[in-house]
Amino acid sequence: MIQTPELLLHKNIAIVGGGPGGLTLARLLQQQGAQVKVYERDHSQAARVQGAIVDLHFDSGLKAMEATGLMEAFKANYMAGADKYRLLDPKGNILLDEGNQVGEPQFGNPHFRPEIDRGALRDLLIDGLLPGTVIWDSQFVSMKGVDHQWELQFKNGTTATADIVIGSDGYRSLVRPYLTNVKALYSGATIIQGEIDHPETACPEFYQLVNQANLMAMGNGATIAAQPRGDGGLTFYAASLLPENWVKTSGIDFSNPQDVQDYLINHYEGWNPIFFTLFKACTHFVPRPLNYFPLENRWEAKNNITLIGDAAHLMPPNGEGVNLAMLDALDLSDCLTDINLNNLIDAIAAYEKIMFDRAAPLCKETIDGISDFAAPTEESVLDLIKMLS
Repeated sequence: MIQTPELLLHKNIAIVGGGPGGLTLARLLQQQGAQVKVYERDHSQAARVQGAIVDLHFDSGLKAMEATGLMEAFKANYMAGADKYRLLDPKGNILLDEGNQVGEPQFGNPHFRPEIDRGALRDLLIDGLLPGTVIWDSQFVSMKGVDHQWELQFKNGTTATADIVIGSDGYRSLVRPYLTNVKALYSGATIIQGEIDHPETACPEFYQLVNQANLMAMGNGATIAAQPRGDGGLTFYAASLLPENWVKTSGIDFSNPQDVQDYLINHYEGWNPIFFTLFKACTHFVPRPLNYFPLENRWEAKNNITLIGDAAHLMPPNGEGVNLAMLDALDLSDCLTDINLNNLIDAIAAYEKIMFDRAAPLCKETIDGISDFAAPTEESVLDLIKMLS
């Protein structure tokens, strides 16, 4: 029989948000006998496609996965070979192709970063939870303190009470304002995300070029990145440095695919036409300004609420997002179950120090390098090749 740690004894824990970070935390806490519920806005487990593949890293995502005891399930579901990286220039020339390198790292190698479909990752984490842990169709709206507990309100009209609330609800977190009023800042870059469900027929030449790898084309002050999805689809991102309110002032109707296609073809003028086949194959575009939380502004720890993942430390894409969220979950679980910490506020404060100290320099590095990502020069591309080779 599992003995619940003293700090969590008779405590109801509410995790708001059922992404990889929140689900990892729920699994880790349930392993310790804690009472946990995950409140997720999706109407069901199969409500939507979860997006492109994600790679887990040796000292973060894989470390957390090992702690959950679900590593064998992960190995049964990861996409072998999808961790390869292919770098192109605007003319379509391949500058770097990991798929042609001799020897492949495997589990246990610090350089191995296995990819998995986001939906498959979520499913295996959910399968590792007690039945009924995830409460679907529970879009968090607000909460209030009632008799030393939190009373959570959801859009569907239901309520729940919890002794501890953990916000794992992403970059638009509605739990975050209960800890800090620090708002997100604009990084200077915006991406246009596109989804293609059947790339093998919609843009076959580009699909073959991706070849189940992570593809990135950089140069002429812009970037195109593409990743396969676990369901056979393709996700791509067109990134550039743009004014903060560009989405509103651009005049582009993002609900009109032709409008977006025309803009992208014009914006990437001079690039290999193979990239235009990618744009023309897409009928669903979403503009995403890349924002971040300034992490030098830290909140004062409380004994009954904290944040993990993007809700705590939003930053532009850098390959670390899911990994940081899962590592946050591991560190928070460790602190909440540490017998050497005497009370909840000490445990949460200890976790938040670890989290901030880890995320702040990484966020700064990402923001400092945003131009190299969204507006690369020939020199910055050569530097990237040297780093990856």
